[in-house]
Amino acid sequence: MTSELPQSVPAPARRTVVAAVGAAGLAVALTACGSDGDSSGSSTSQADANAGGGGASSSSGSGGTALAKTSDIPEGGGTIFKDQGVVVTQPTAGTFKAFSSKCTHQGCAVGSVADGVIVCPCHNSHFSVEDGSVKKGPATQPLPAAQINVSGDSITLA
Repeated sequence: MTSELPQSVPAPARRTVVAAVGAAGLAVALTACGSDGDSSGSSTSQADANAGGGGASSSSGSGGTALAKTSDIPEGGGTIFKDQGVVVTQPTAGTFKAFSSKCTHQGCAVGSVADGVIVCPCHNSHFSVEDGSVKKGPATQPLPAAQINVSGDSITLA
């Protein structure tokens, strides 16, 4: 009978443990700050399609949800419709645009429209009222366009 001494397995070096924890933390942080994969910035709204011809759509069908009267949307500004998840803007007189009210940075709802920009209160991203493009980050993607119909003085979701 031989008695063997137990052999100890060397513990990982402190540097290895710290590097592994740091890498895991970095992965979590990047996942939290990443986009949700819904980068539909290339879509065109009904309002965008009509903007070249004077801005307002004269569509005869009104199958969408009524949002507002054209007089309710301030020129150079806009109005946020939280329940519908859209923001409608009027960059110039008679031209109406619509965008998702969900910030492309981390999905917060935008909070205000003033001085030609749509502002997200979570991290202070600014988006253009004209085309939804990023004017100030941390957001890197524009607000996706939403489809609206403007008929007479009525604005509806398409």
